Amino acid sequence: MNAHTQKTSFAGPAGAIEIAIDAPAGASRGVAVIAHPHPLFGGTLDNKVVQTLARAFTQSGWTAVRFNFRGVGGTEGAHDEGRGETEDMLAVVQQVAPCGALALAGFSFGAFVTSHVFERLHATRTIDKLVLVGAAASRFTVAAIPEAAHGDTLVIHGEQDDTVPLQSVLDWARPQALPVTVVPGGGHFFHGQLPLLKNLVLRHLR
Repeated sequence: MNAHTQKTSFAGPAGAIEIAIDAPAGASRGVAVIAHPHPLFGGTLDNKVVQTLARAFTQSGWTAVRFNFRGVGGTEGAHDEGRGETEDMLAVVQQVAPCGALALAGFSFGAFVTSHVFERLHATRTIDKLVLVGAAASRFTVAAIPEAAHGDTLVIHGEQDDTVPLQSVLDWARPQALPVTVVPGGGHFFHGQLPLLKNLVLRHLR
């Protein structure tokens, strides 16, 4: 992502997990763990939306940690339809942020996984911020977000997303009365609108 990105790896549930760490300019407010889109469709920690999320977090004073799901890049193992990937993300959180301020974010398949990681963690520790972009609600069962966490949650979706229809995300959010920020004309990958996406996240993190 930049010249100062630190690449490393550690042992995860299915073998080595490759991670990339970007530190903020000053003292860190906490750690943000960010999940990438579907591994079988080219998703990696270098995805442009994932990098945009990382930049927003670092600009807001957070240490941003991206990682590759199992079977991608330098991460060992094989794709597990979200089950093993949830364990991967939990392992990353335990490794890089066992305590202290924590934020979770994900894009597409990564947002689906992030929702389940949030579901697993929120009862036992505070999660300061949650950002779900292009949540794959038409393809997977995205976990519900407890009402108490709605104020710390940002859900962003493109109006013209042809990978995950906006309607599927609204159908997921409606029973929870969870607000969804819709980017007019936006597609799944927010082509030409990544600066807007970053600014929406920056505003949420202030």
